[in-house]
Amino acid sequence: MVTFRKSLLLLAIISLMAVAANAQVGITNPLTCVANAGDPTIVRSEGLAELVGDVVLICSGGQPTALNMPVPQINFRVFVNTTVTSRLLSGSHNEALLMIDEPGALDNQGNPVGTQMICGSDSGCPMTGTGEEPGVDYGNTYNVWQGTAITGNVNSSGNTIEWLGVPVDPPGTQAVRVIRITNVRVNAAERGVGNGLIPTRLTMYISAFGSTALPITNPTVEVAFIQKGMDFSATNASFLQCEDPEDTMTVTFEEWFATAFKVRNIANRNAGGDVASPVPQMVPGFIYNTETGFYNPGFGAWNAGVAGLASQGTRLMASFSNIPAGVSLRVSNRNVGGDDKATLVSGGSPMSWGSATGTSTVGLSGGSGSATWEIIGDDPIRTDYVQFRVYVDYTPNTQAGSPALGTGTVAGSYAPLSDLVTATSADLQPRFESRSDDIDHITINSCATNLLWPYVTNQAGFDTGLVISNTSKDPGWVVPQSGPCEIYYYGNSNGGPPPSMDTTPEVGAGGYAVWTLSSGGGVKDFGEGLEGTIAAAPGFEGYVIAHCQFQYAHGFGFISDLGAQKLAQGYIALILDQSIYGCDDCKDGKMSRTGSKSEPLNQ
Repeated sequence: MVTFRKSLLLLAIISLMAVAANAQVGITNPLTCVANAGDPTIVRSEGLAELVGDVVLICSGGQPTALNMPVPQINFRVFVNTTVTSRLLSGSHNEALLMIDEPGALDNQGNPVGTQMICGSDSGCPMTGTGEEPGVDYGNTYNVWQGTAITGNVNSSGNTIEWLGVPVDPPGTQAVRVIRITNVRVNAAERGVGNGLIPTRLTMYISAFGSTALPITNPTVEVAFIQKGMDFSATNASFLQCEDPEDTMTVTFEEWFATAFKVRNIANRNAGGDVASPVPQMVPGFIYNTETGFYNPGFGAWNAGVAGLASQGTRLMASFSNIPAGVSLRVSNRNVGGDDKATLVSGGSPMSWGSATGTSTVGLSGGSGSATWEIIGDDPIRTDYVQFRVYVDYTPNTQAGSPALGTGTVAGSYAPLSDLVTATSADLQPRFESRSDDIDHITINSCATNLLWPYVTNQAGFDTGLVISNTSKDPGWVVPQSGPCEIYYYGNSNGGPPPSMDTTPEVGAGGYAVWTLSSGGGVKDFGEGLEGTIAAAPGFEGYVIAHCQFQYAHGFGFISDLGAQKLAQGYIALILDQSIYGCDDCKDGKMSRTGSKSEPLNQ
């Protein structure tokens, strides 16, 4: 509405200037037009089908066509400095519209003036003159024309639209003629955001030619500025393979300008979170700030009844990758942060706000999947964000491999992503390219304990006994775990190489592995006798590291002369892992050298 009022003011000024000039010289000026951008807008640099601002031609002068004589027909053509992606409709026509004298504009009481009538003929709907000023009354005849995409050998860059055979009757000295071009969509991603300080400018050049001259003053106008539309961020969390997942993460999509997130149609903004069917948006020059442009569902020619109608509101997608096997994800059905309203797209449509109170599972294939939400409520005069929760689910297991270890990532983007960068009849409007870089989001850590005996020996008349206890059989304090231990020897055996790595039998909760270097040993599970075999390491001297596939492992070493008759020394094995209870005592807050989390017990 603001734009229309500005146009009226400009019309009045031009009319007065024309009248004054005619009074001075006593002649009729030739028909001329002045081009201006009705409302240059900001478009998203990620967008492949972004609506640019309308262009308005204010035309004055000339002699109205004589009574019953053919009104001169003009061919209009526009060129944009990027690829035009206005939706293709039937034949070669597209959704870009040209209209004359603002049919359907609102008067001071809010009532529409004139009736919008679309020309449904390729011949241009010829008209005849009235012989009087201000010429043809476009409020009661054909006043809307549908564009044609110019492509192929004529225009391989696909940046041109034309309207052929548009009858333009000169208004004479007492009025002006207004020509509006609307519903032009472009590939903004093709141009980029420039140097980041001054936005890239999108310009439109307008030409007019036909059965009479129609000079255009200032034929090149700025119709949009390109800016990055969104920033994406995500929190991350680490989980232990053998414990129930408790933490949740969040993903956040933040606008970089106030209209980067838009509802599909004005009906959605007025619905309070309900998903509404589109309603007309047919006031010329009115700023709706929706993904839909000028939209009159009553137009029938060449499918123009869908001209300007967006396929959906702004959609935001979180793309998950490398999610460890055995892990499933759920996301909140609606945003938990931000003042805009966004709900999960399910079955092709967004949920209504009231029904989107729970969570939904993300479909994963090969560790990859995505969740998409649509903006169903927005504030076009405020920069906002929307935030969603991500939940991790898996069945805890003490054995490596279920769930798998690893780190899953997430990336954020608008949706849908597309590689169709030119005009099309098939793909969605709007559509986008690119996404954020992958962000570490979910890490599954092993439930393991790494033990170090810094000195053991079976030389010079000494022997060492070693014990690994699995203390996870507590009265309900921890989840019982079990697993084998890998034993690594570092040193020498009577001057030769150390023994190869040995793996113990599985050590159950409440059980322990026990062996001596000289004789080997086995495992005693809770309430059972010695089972399995741990190989001996006769003649070995050095240090030992054990990697146990459970968290609550504790070790003890006992060095003595044979028979422990004279000398003996016992000590607790060192735990090489970060505490599962926090990292307050970690150096500089960093993880341990193993990356595992276990139970140091203040050793």
